[in-house]
Amino acid sequence: MAKIPLPERGQPLDVTYVYQMANSINDLASAISPSTYKYVTVDAGSAGKQSVRTSEARIIGGYISINSNTTVNAAEEKDFSYDFSTDFKYAPIVVATVVNAGGTDAGRDMSVIIKPPSTNKVEGSIRFNKGGIVTAGVNLIIIGIPN
Repeated sequence: MAKIPLPERGQPLDVTYVYQMANSINDLASAISPSTYKYVTVDAGSAGKQSVRTSEARIIGGYISINSNTTVNAAEEKDFSYDFSTDFKYAPIVVATVVNAGGTDAGRDMSVIIKPPSTNKVEGSIRFNKGGIVTAGVNLIIIGIPN
């Protein structure tokens, strides 16, 4: 968007200057239009669906290293927690995927389970369904409305 130059004191306002102001105001109005694709809707559980402008939502991409070249047994679980860098107004939507960082056979048979998130933390565990040496992590995508 164009930046309007400030007028000097006593400067007469000419057509060019008024045109620049009107053009910038129109650009601003277009940028903040209430079209539906510029909103994020988060289902906040008991608070219902909450919609805010995309610019007002908070999206966090996180990674947690669970273990590195560690021998695990089948059916073993390893807990994790991830603190959000900001508190959310409602519990956010959290998506977690397990990462087989070591590329081992035992790492190919893991699952991730998360507990219901709070407004400032998510906790969960990785379940190792096959024994062996594993290097694992968890990718997190957290989408919510900041406090």
